[in-house]
Amino acid sequence: MRLVVLFDLPVKAKKDRKAYSQFHRFLAKDGYDMLQFSVYARICNGQDALNKHEARLKEHAPARGSVRYFQLTEKQFVEMRVLVGTKKPKEDPRFSKQLTLF
Repeated sequence: MRLVVLFDLPVKAKKDRKAYSQFHRFLAKDGYDMLQFSVYARICNGQDALNKHEARLKEHAPARGSVRYFQLTEKQFVEMRVLVGTKKPKEDPRFSKQLTLF
């Protein structure tokens, strides 16, 4: 399973920039990979892990702006198409299979 997070946060005021930075750091430390600007995804091994990370996401979400998330199966994630640009190495299906073995 993949947990995908999309966000659009205000950055004009100093406190908004701080909230953005804290949320961005949380995503990086919690194992999310950036797919593109303001779109992050992480692998979750099953529904229990997904529920845990969903709760952590809610706990660290900033008070202002827009944050959305959804879950995808690995099959759905692998079927994602790229119109412009290239897929990152961590989007390779072999990478997710390696992680689920450990």
